[in-house]
Amino acid sequence: MIKKTMLIGAAAVVAATMMMSADNKKAMVKENGAYVVNTTELAKDVIGYEGPTPLKVYIRKNKVEKIEFLQNDETPKYWQAASKHLQNAWDGKTVKEAKELKVDGRTGATYSSDAIKENVKRALDYYEKNK
Repeated sequence: MIKKTMLIGAAAVVAATMMMSADNKKAMVKENGAYVVNTTELAKDVIGYEGPTPLKVYIRKNKVEKIEFLQNDETPKYWQAASKHLQNAWDGKTVKEAKELKVDGRTGATYSSDAIKENVKRALDYYEKNK
């Protein structure tokens, strides 16, 4: 009975690992010559004021091309303020420069700003490890 329980437990761990690996493989794709890192799964624990704040980071020739914000549940007024303030902060920077950049958040939208910055950081880290 103990061997059977251990076997079932091991199978569950293997299945979970394979599912997480499959999700992470979807985290970065190549579109029109640019790598696109989607933080929906990579940073699902990054919470703004109302919940997860996923985004896509487009990287071409090792430079950040643009940030695209994805659907979230943030308060529209504050999300708009934070996203407008940070939208182009990393554009044109090399991945190394972007990772070292100290970006100020938007006053009054601190949680959303912090979540955007953490999502970008995780996307850049993922890109470096998986390019």
